[in-house]
Parts: sequence; structure tokens; C-alpha cells
Amino acid sequence: MDLRHLRAFVAVVDAGTFTDAAATLGLTQASVSRSVAALEAALGARLLQRSTGTWP
Repeated sequence: MDLRHLRAFVAVVDAGTFTDAAATLGLTQASVSRSVAALEAALGARLLQRSTGTWP
């Protein structure tokens, strides 16, 4: 587990989307997604529900 993975997770929760979290952190959406996936793998649990649809 790495602090940047936790930071990415908190940013996604605060921002509501991976894209908005990436913009806030100055990273790409893909890097934020990989960081959250790495955190989930380290913890052995899914932390966020992902969706391809838009939020109403």
C-alpha cells in the first residue's frame, strides 16, 4: 500500500469521478484508476463500484 494510492482513492470519493479526481490531482484518469486498483488489490477488497454510464 502506498500513500499515493490512498490519496487517489480519497480524491475519487471527494470528486465523485475518476476523471474529476485526476484533474484535481494533476494526473491522468488512467493513473488514478490504476492507483485505486492497486489499493483494492493490496486490501483484497473492492472499494468503489465502477460504472460506464453517466451519473444522473
